[in-house]
Formats: sequence, structure tokens, C-alpha cells
Amino acid sequence: MGRLREMSEVRRLLPGTRLLTLTGAGGVGKTRLARRVAHVLRARFPAGVEIVDLATVEDGCLLEATVAAALGLRDTGRRPMPTLVDHLADKRFLLVLDNCEHLLQECADLAARLLSGASRLRILTTSRQALGVSGEQVLVVPTLEVPAAGAGLQGVARSEAVRLFADRAAGVLPGFAVDAATAPALARLTRRLEGLPLAIELAAARLRRMPLDELASELDRRFDLLATRTTSALPRHRTLYATMDWSFGLCTPGERRLWSRLSVFPGGVDLETAETVCSGNGIAPEDVLDLLAGLVDKSILISVRNDTGVRYRMLESLRAYGRERLAPDDEPALYRRYRDHYRRLAERNRIDRLVSDQFDRYRAVLAEIPNLRLALDLCIRRQADPSAGLEIAVSLWAAWLLAGSLNEGRRWLERGVQLVPQAGSTRLMGLWVEALFAAYQDDLAVAKLRADECLLVADRIGDEQAAAFALQAAGIAALSGGDARRGFALLRDARVRHRARGDEHAVAVNLHYAASFGVAARSPDQAAALGKDLLALAEAHQARIFQAYALITLGYAAWRQGDPRLTEARMRRAATMLAEISDQWGLIQCLETLAWTACADGRHERAARLLGAASRLWRAVDIPPLGLQALAHSHRDCDAEARRELGARLFTAAYRSGARLSLDGAVACALGDQKG
Repeated sequence: MGRLREMSEVRRLLPGTRLLTLTGAGGVGKTRLARRVAHVLRARFPAGVEIVDLATVEDGCLLEATVAAALGLRDTGRRPMPTLVDHLADKRFLLVLDNCEHLLQECADLAARLLSGASRLRILTTSRQALGVSGEQVLVVPTLEVPAAGAGLQGVARSEAVRLFADRAAGVLPGFAVDAATAPALARLTRRLEGLPLAIELAAARLRRMPLDELASELDRRFDLLATRTTSALPRHRTLYATMDWSFGLCTPGERRLWSRLSVFPGGVDLETAETVCSGNGIAPEDVLDLLAGLVDKSILISVRNDTGVRYRMLESLRAYGRERLAPDDEPALYRRYRDHYRRLAERNRIDRLVSDQFDRYRAVLAEIPNLRLALDLCIRRQADPSAGLEIAVSLWAAWLLAGSLNEGRRWLERGVQLVPQAGSTRLMGLWVEALFAAYQDDLAVAKLRADECLLVADRIGDEQAAAFALQAAGIAALSGGDARRGFALLRDARVRHRARGDEHAVAVNLHYAASFGVAARSPDQAAALGKDLLALAEAHQARIFQAYALITLGYAAWRQGDPRLTEARMRRAATMLAEISDQWGLIQCLETLAWTACADGRHERAARLLGAASRLWRAVDIPPLGLQALAHSHRDCDAEARRELGARLFTAAYRSGARLSLDGAVACALGDQKG
């Protein structure tokens, strides 16, 4: 509501500054203003606008990775910053960093480095405190305008604060209006709340239980007393705190307990999680749903319906207040339940399994990433239970790879392995996954070291599962280093051991890597045989991620075997599947290969358009199309033929039209008219 002056000021300042920070008290509406700015000014930034909510990021080490993920970049390197700078270097782009105050120095460093490397970038941040970066412009977001003392009906009705209250009140009491009867109470109430939007929304929610005049009188009676509890804070901080304190006091005992317990979740919760983690010690599981509804009614919680049901979240100011009110004797049991719940959730949603709900599992993990990070932080960084943390990290390994969060995953694995020195299954599985991630990052010395340690200890204590995975990791490291003969032999040995144990899930993972490296090693017949074995396994269990990647490998193999029509059919099937989860890595490979098949069929304009789309996405994953060295010549040949057949002007136009497509647009293009 309102904010015309602030919008005008942002429009005036932003063209003349690289970094604009919106500051102000908690609850003043900085986030809402920033989001409105992003929406209104989107047309000024042809390369795009992206809002990154940092409220759920509690570890500054994850800041760069979080921003990279929001921009669709894969966090595959040891440091994402070079990829971020390269991605933004030539783009007229607006990056909005929301809720920076708890990561102030990290945000300042990030902004300074991005602005130094990307000359057309603009950054808008929200924070209770300025970042302190050279050249930063600061705009203090004021509270909403309140009615002047003695204002008449029209003056009250025009007030921004009254308009916000009336809008929220109408949602509680249909037909609520600002008129001669309500204006005096509205003027008194909004002045008492100093025009703070969050305080106004909390007060408006009370109209479900209390008439307006009684609400205003209640505030008058209690507010002065409550405000004196925070005398060290600035006046508007005291106002917001007192309003939250008043709202807290009006909650039932169960609602107060649930508010404080829910405040530990950075990513919000669903009903099942709230029942599992927050019940006990005064809250029965069967009462949680009613308590959640009560907190939604009071505007403490926001309920959001998505594909999987309803999720409840809390504004950051309310979360911070709730954490303050968490009873000390509640914390140990609450955090144990939190840890155990997310350990079970990570294990239950492993995607390195031959299961028909792989996509649902992957979506469930993505929805819970902020909460899983806190579980890892509690267990590993705060060392409450490193073994449990390492179990979570191992369970998530395939999801991290699919999401492109390799750097984050490796960081947790490294910390976990360091803190779990005992030679047990948890440490051994952590070692093999750390070896795998190190091989992905071309850190082959560490990959070999971790795989060798895993095999040595596994053999010593008789852990057959860990020994098989250690051989697998060693084989991947050898193949990554160019030793194909040794690498394939080690993978074969590991596969035999997995089969002897009856572990079909591990066999599927092994076949994926063996088939993929078969393509890379220019062994299309071997890749095709292994890929068919994987596809048969995946189809038997309807495991769609394994199916899609088997089809990609088989598509490459068919291309090397000289069958472009079969290649296209397989890549289109894979892309159709992977589009459901927006798997960028797999989809880029499909787009690239479909460009080659279009070229082979004489569809040169389509080939140029797909090359353009793939090129932009290759940059996002920080790997050039020639990075798939075994097939680099196919990219070069396709590019050269399309340029020759179309001519420079038509090729460039088609290529650029593809490069402007989003990931969804590029996939739609690839799966559209095959004759296009």
C-alpha cells in the first residue's frame, strides 16, 4: 500500500548508483518495497531481475552458492565467485539481496566483488544496516504516513497506515470500511503503532476476536507497559517489539509454545514436520493443526499452498522474536527431534535409489534445503552430533549433484569426515562420497587419497558395502585422470561386489558412471551395452532420473554409431523427463545433441537456435560445450555447417534468438516442431 514517494526516490537513485541499500527498522516494509521495485523496473533490465532471500541462509560460507543457485548457476567449483562474475559480466541485470543484516560483511564482500567484475550490474539490498561498500547509496525506508492530529475523515482515509489497516481488516471482516464511525479509532491506533506495517498487520488480525474500539483501547492500556521492557532499543524497534510482545501475550499457551518452536525453522514447515518436531512438552500432536490455524489467523504464520500441500512460514522479524521466547528447557529436546526428523527425511528421500518416486523425492529435498542446512549446521559446525550430520550429508549426495550444489555438499562432507574419526560405516560412506566429489572437481589427488583410505579401512573391518563403493570411487578417479583401462576394471570389480550383495541401487549408480565414461573414452559400443543394462534396471523400477540419464548416454552412443534419428528420439525422451524437475545439467546435454541431429537432418536454423540456447546455459554451468572432449568435434562441425548453410546474418539471428531463451523456453523449442 502506498510508498509512492519511496518508489519515486528509488527510480531517481538507481540509475546513478551501482548499489542501493534500503534500510529501516524491522517490520517497516523493506522487503515489500524491494519486491515492488523489482517488479516495476523489470523492463529496464533486459538481462533480468533476480530476488535472493537471504533470511534462510544462516552460514555466511553459503552466500555465494545461494546467489549462484538463484541465478541458475551450478556450484561445481571450489569457489562460485568466478562463475558469478563471468555470468553477470556483460549483463544489464538487477540483483536484489533481501535480508542482509545477519550476513553484513559477507554481503558487503560479495557486492564489492560482483560490482567490480560486472560493469552493468545493479544491486539493490535490504538491511537494517548499510553494507558500507564504497559508492553505496542508502535510502531509509520510513514508516507509513499516519493521520495528523485532528485530521478529519478524508485525512484519515488518505493515510497510508490507515489504508493498509483497512485493507487487512477487510480480509478479516468483509465490508470493513473507513467511515465516520471507525476513523477516530483508526487514527489513534495507527499513530500508536507509528505506521509500522508489520505492527499494523498484527493488530488488524485481532479484529477476528475483538471489535475495533476495544482493540484500540487495549493497545492504549497495554502498549506503554510492554514498550518499557525494551528501553535500550530505538523507538520504532520498541514499537515493533512491543506489538509482537502484545500479540504473543494474546496467544494461547499452546500457540506461544508453537510460535517459539517454529521459529527455529529457516525454511518453514508442513503439517507433518510441525507435528513431529514441535509436539511434546505441552503440545499434543493432534493439537498442532488447530494451533497452526490459530497462528495463521493472528498473522503470525503465512500459509502457502503448493503442489504437495500447505506450507507454513514466518516473517523474519517474527522468527527472531520467537527464538528469543524459546524456553531454555525446550531447546535440547526440540533440537534432538529436529536433527532426527531431518536425518530420516534425508534418508527417506534419497534419489540414488531405484524407486518410482525419484522426482517427488528430489522436489521434497529442494523444498527442505534451508532446514536441512540447519540440521547439518547443528550436527557438524556446532558439533552436536557429527555422525548424524555426516549421515545426512551422505544421504543427500545425489541430490546435491543433480542440483549443481557440488561445492556445498563437499564442504559438509569434508567437515563431517574430519569430525567422525572412528572407523565405522558412517565415516567410510562419507569417504567414498567425498572421493567422488573431489573427482568431479578434478581434485584427483584427494579423490585417490579418500578412496584408498576407504578401501583400506573397509577391508580391515570387513565392511563389504564400503569396500565396493571405495573401488567405485577409485575407478571414477582413475577414469577422470585418463587411465581408462584401470578405471573400467575397478568399476567392473565394484559392480560385481554390488551384485553379490544384491544391492541393485548401487549397481545402477555404477552403471551410470561406467556408461558415461564409456562415451568419454570413445567406446560407444561399451557405452551402449552398459546404458542398456541401466535403462532396463531403471524401467523395471520406473526410476525416472536413472531412465533419463541412461537415455542420454544411449543417445551419445547412437550418435557415435552414426544413427542421428535414434539419437534424437532418445534425447527428446530424456529432455521430456528432465524438464519436469528442471535438471539443468541433463537438459543442456539434450539441447546440445538435438542441435547436432537437426544439423544432420538439414534443419540448420533450428540447429543454430538450439546452439544459441545451449551456449547460454553452458556458461551458467561453467563448462564450455567443448568440455565434453569426446564429442567436441560434433559441436564444432554443427556450428560450422549451420553458419555455412545459413550465412552469417541468418545464423547470428537464429543463434541470438536461442540465447535469449530461458531454460523452459529452450526446452520447449527443443521439444517443439521437429521440422522447425
